[in-house]
Amino acid sequence: MLSSMMSTMSATSTLSTTSAMSTTSVMSMFATVGVSDLSIISVICLIVLLSASEILSASKLWNKSLSTSLNLAIFPMVIAFVGIVVFKVAEVITH
Repeated sequence: MLSSMMSTMSATSTLSTTSAMSTTSVMSMFATVGVSDLSIISVICLIVLLSASEILSASKLWNKSLSTSLNLAIFPMVIAFVGIVVFKVAEVITH
């Protein structure tokens, strides 16, 4: 009876360790891919927002409300862009 319980506990422990290791490796793989994908998407969004701001500033539709709305969207994207650049530069320097 005791040996049966010990083997069950050992199998459970091994299974949970294997599961934790595979979950960690999968998460790190997706985290690396996810950062790259989000970086590209955020830079494209920043380019689109800046382009829209420049194009609309020359049109009849431009007003203070539109300017404020675009600036509220652009400011966080600029901060994210700076973070991406700092991260990429640090990555190049450390390798």
